[in-house]
Amino acid sequence: MSPRKPAPISRRDRPAKPPLTLAGIVATALDIMRAEGLERVTMRRLAQELDTGAASLYVYVRNTAELHAYLLDALLSGLDLSPVRARGDWQKRLVTVLSSYTAVLFENPGLAQSALVTRPSGPGYLTLVDGVLALLEGRVSPDRAAWAVDLLLHFATSTAVEQGTRVRATDADDEEDQVVAAILEATSDTYPHIAALGLELVSGEGPDRLTWGFEVLINGILATPRPAPPATSKRKRATS
Repeated sequence: MSPRKPAPISRRDRPAKPPLTLAGIVATALDIMRAEGLERVTMRRLAQELDTGAASLYVYVRNTAELHAYLLDALLSGLDLSPVRARGDWQKRLVTVLSSYTAVLFENPGLAQSALVTRPSGPGYLTLVDGVLALLEGRVSPDRAAWAVDLLLHFATSTAVEQGTRVRATDADDEEDQVVAAILEATSDTYPHIAALGLELVSGEGPDRLTWGFEVLINGILATPRPAPPATSKRKRATS
């Protein structure tokens, strides 16, 4: 007796796939990133996980760079922004918020690098920007605050990209050793200023140097007014 063939399964008996949504796509991409790393978050891999075609995803996300921006914005939605409304030294509270943002980028250096090219514009990022502006409000003029928030977040992002790239590099330790050796070999005859400072040039790794950088920027923002717009710009605004 020949083996009985399995009965065909009707398409109607299969469970219906949940409809695609942007929120569902981003949530699935986050799961893949946490389990397999950001480099595995591709449109093809995402489509496979969602049991759909890659072309269907482009209805919601234009490209991988935009997807990364959505991922970063989702992570920023979990930032602790309670220092914005807390009491105490406003500059310390601002540094705390900026350091929290930087910490998210340190944990996801690939997203930090993407943020330098495609800045997120979702609710997570906008809430962060609004919080930074709230801490600057009343301390600097509004026009200065408008430029300051970009400067502060750019410093945080670029620092995270630099540090994250070093951490992931397989030859990072060798490269650091070469820098230290070059500094120690510098003589007062050839590089007098480097020789005078020595290892102080590479000291302060970690949060102390980051905090100092934020404080330098904040103090500079407090002391430096924005340049006046050219007269031609004023005329263009008046006629536009």
